[in-house]
Amino acid sequence: MDNVDCDFTTMTQILKEDIHKVISELQINLEAIEDENNCLLCNFEKIKEEFLDIEIKAATFYLNCYLAPFTDKYPELSMSLQNMARMRHGGLIVIEREDSLETLIRPGIPIGAELTHSLLESIFYPGNPLHDGAVLVRLNKIVSAANVLPLSDIYMGDKKLGTRHRAALGLSERSDALVLIVSEETGRVSFAKGGNMYPITTQGNP
Repeated sequence: MDNVDCDFTTMTQILKEDIHKVISELQINLEAIEDENNCLLCNFEKIKEEFLDIEIKAATFYLNCYLAPFTDKYPELSMSLQNMARMRHGGLIVIEREDSLETLIRPGIPIGAELTHSLLESIFYPGNPLHDGAVLVRLNKIVSAANVLPLSDIYMGDKKLGTRHRAALGLSERSDALVLIVSEETGRVSFAKGGNMYPITTQGNP
């Protein structure tokens, strides 16, 4: 993940420029829509990709801002997400913020160790007995691993959403926790907050 500083003014300017570019392209397509010889499908696909790129930039920036008051370990988290995404090792990392999670999480195995990228990656290494559950992070420490999170009711019937993503949404619906997810199927990284899922970028992430 890029090292993003919480410079709101700079990021706002970048997002404004990107959005204005998309608006200009939409205007061009609006003017060309009357031309029956002009197929706009490829243009729409390009604009859709540009919208996704804007969303990813914004989500990556805001994630760092959301994390900053609650942990100093953003660089370690970032590195672990990069490595896990590249190797397609699934992961589920809960960052506790103001809400207590004791009544929401079924506790797993106590760890009580300083958060490092190597420890996180070893926990989620395929075959490790702890890799299927969620890691709980409080401040700068890994509190526990193999925790079980409540599943979201919203997507119970959606077969396209995996258990990790449903668990991340479920906890974020019930608390202010931030939940980071690495998909083992695609290597894509996202985070859940307030019952919503946001894609973020990592270096080399597809």
